[in-house]
Amino acid sequence: MAHFTKLALLVSDSGKAQEAAPMFRGLTDWVPLEDADAAVVLGGDGFMLQTLHAMLESGHRIPVYGVNLGTVGFLMNKHRSIEKLLERLEEAKSVTITPLVMDVVTQEGEECRFCAINEVSLLRETRQTAKIEVKVNRRVRIKELVCDGVLVATPAGSTAYNLSANGPILPLESQMLALTPISAFRPRRWRGAILPDRYNITFTVHEPDKRPVSVVADQKEIRDVAQVRIARAEGERLTLLFDPGHSLDERIVSEQFVT
Repeated sequence: MAHFTKLALLVSDSGKAQEAAPMFRGLTDWVPLEDADAAVVLGGDGFMLQTLHAMLESGHRIPVYGVNLGTVGFLMNKHRSIEKLLERLEEAKSVTITPLVMDVVTQEGEECRFCAINEVSLLRETRQTAKIEVKVNRRVRIKELVCDGVLVATPAGSTAYNLSANGPILPLESQMLALTPISAFRPRRWRGAILPDRYNITFTVHEPDKRPVSVVADQKEIRDVAQVRIARAEGERLTLLFDPGHSLDERIVSEQFVT
């Protein structure tokens, strides 16, 4: 059972979160994020992802308890009984997630690196289908995937964009990645792959001038890419806190029985 002595409160700009914030602020003496040993996040999944990415960039990684004041709230806890929030924090179960790291080379030769907690997705920029070579551990697996796009999802992100693209749901502790095509035209029967998360995946864009492709790591987009390499971000760990019985792994399992 966790015990946190210094808590930070982070509130999204949404109307619901701003409206609820004064009631949360009266619960305790909140501290700045850099001084906290845990954080409470009010908002939705998008704001939670922003918060986690900020922690990756700053290096100040502390457990985060989300309160859903957004739409889906897959990474959040249900909004209920504000008065018992501190009690629920003490009883919360921790879940550790490992992000992906994405190395990109653009058509202009620019190199950049970003992390993704949910997924990395390549998407065509124009009406022309994309043509993408797929390598796994430096071995060419598909010489030319003709598609609207392709994505790599973590277990935490497997129920998001990946699921809507008919990709598999991955148990949180599976240490696997989902490699999922988006509206694949050729090879027509390829439905994707499930890979160990220790594998590296490289996408090379064919005919980039005629068929430009962008890449998105969660909420960060880079346009006109030439090559994208994706791997597990070794040494990067993030911790989410969930109410007992409502942890992320239970939600992932439950999603497989939704009809």
